[in-house]
Amino acid sequence: MHSLRHNCQRQLCRPESSTIDSMIIGAHSIIYSRNPEADRAFLKDVLQLTNVDVGHGWIIFGLPPSEVAVHPGEKNDVHEFYLMSNDIESFVAEMKKHNIDCSPTQQMGWGLLTHVTLPGGGKLGVYQPRHERPKPMS
Repeated sequence: MHSLRHNCQRQLCRPESSTIDSMIIGAHSIIYSRNPEADRAFLKDVLQLTNVDVGHGWIIFGLPPSEVAVHPGEKNDVHEFYLMSNDIESFVAEMKKHNIDCSPTQQMGWGLLTHVTLPGGGKLGVYQPRHERPKPMS
């Protein structure tokens, strides 16, 4: 695989050449919150996600390799976001140590699912997958 050189300007970073293997470089997910400061602290301090401060209070968090699936639906423009864990029961126990509420773990066909109540009041799904995982893109 070839190395990818980037042409970076103030707030824009793009590869100098576009090929199929360099057009998609990641995914950017957004969690909307009524208390973004508290939820950012949760992601930083409790989940210990890597992060970068891009200025004016905007913090972007790193995530491990991810995946995307397309499901049939009654309408378009509906998206869901889940974090994945390799041990959901240990994850729930760790959240309890931080006084973070989790819903009871549900046995789904595709994995074990809980929902974390974020400090800002929103809920975030976390599951232990039973399905095969694709190789991360490199």
